[in-house]
Amino acid sequence: MTEHPTIAQIRSYLPELVAIRRDIHAHPEMGLEEVRTSALVAAKLREWGVEVTEGVGKTGVVGTIKGQLPGQRAIGLRADMDALAINEATGAPHASQTPGLMHACGHDGHTTMLLGAARHLAEHRDFAGTVNLIFQPAEEGRGGALAMLADGLLERFPCDALYGMHNSPGMPVGQFGIRKGVAMAGGCMFHVRFTGKGGHGGSTPHLSVDLSIVQAHFVLGLQTIVGRNISAFDPAVISVGYIGGGAPDSANVMPAEMTVSGTARHYRDSTKEIIERRIRELAEGLAALHGAGVEVAFVWVAEPLVNADEQTDVAVAAASAVVGAAAVNPAIPPTGGGEDFAYMLKHKQGAFIRIGNGGASAGVHTPKFDFNDEAIPYGVAYWVELVKHELKL
Repeated sequence: MTEHPTIAQIRSYLPELVAIRRDIHAHPEMGLEEVRTSALVAAKLREWGVEVTEGVGKTGVVGTIKGQLPGQRAIGLRADMDALAINEATGAPHASQTPGLMHACGHDGHTTMLLGAARHLAEHRDFAGTVNLIFQPAEEGRGGALAMLADGLLERFPCDALYGMHNSPGMPVGQFGIRKGVAMAGGCMFHVRFTGKGGHGGSTPHLSVDLSIVQAHFVLGLQTIVGRNISAFDPAVISVGYIGGGAPDSANVMPAEMTVSGTARHYRDSTKEIIERRIRELAEGLAALHGAGVEVAFVWVAEPLVNADEQTDVAVAAASAVVGAAAVNPAIPPTGGGEDFAYMLKHKQGAFIRIGNGGASAGVHTPKFDFNDEAIPYGVAYWVELVKHELKL
């Protein structure tokens, strides 16, 4: 297939985009703390003649580009900017310079691809309407989408449709994937704290409340929720990731407090309600049975991400124009991962597409992950083609 015109046009400044990506990678920042990253984004947008608004949702940035052709339609293109609390182990020359933080999910690449599209669109305004470039903070569980929405994102920058993009390890570079309907899961972190009377596990266990038994029954009981309270045709996941109580050096002491924390994933609002109700009932019931106290807390960090049919069709058409229809999968399976772009899609319909990061790529949220710079031209071209499809005369 002949190289897409946008890819050919950005070749001259592709090295600059790669340098930007690697600079962001080397200086990771946690959600709502992206001060340096936001400043870099705003500076580049201004350098390229884009109207810039900073401080949207604390550290968010919005760039606005108006087309030269008459048109009232507006769309939003969104990228995320935050990093994760992981120690990097890539050994790359551009590896994180901040111990304990790294771009382990590719947000550095997402930001760079949208910046590349911003430069191209600012130089080629042959479209009708307005493009709002949304650089979102805090996608990784710190509420960045909600923060921008609460700050009037869609009132201040009206959009008729919203689009997002995320890299996919294992998918070859130059390929895209998407699906209509529910594409990603909603999810939470749950924290259950059991309390009771501690004591000596050897001489007087009968005078204590054995919280190890309470938490053991609770952990086992959690797995009955998906199997017996939720339809087999409605996917859901409940997993425990942390159990804590007592001290390793005092194994003969029965703890007076034990904590069980984990995650749950769902694809329907009704399933979310069942999960929260049954976890709470199970914890409270077991605590009462054994004479223990309990506190239950839920932190819902994502809603199910739902792609609208119309915008999915547009996304498929745009991606196909860049790489050919054979390189675009319009029906990829849904994933159990969460994505807080879903909160934006609750307010305005849109679509979220996957772009290949290479078959040899390490998985996201792992110490050896690195965004593949070879994907940058395809991401830029996709954004530009999307604008052409959405904002035509």
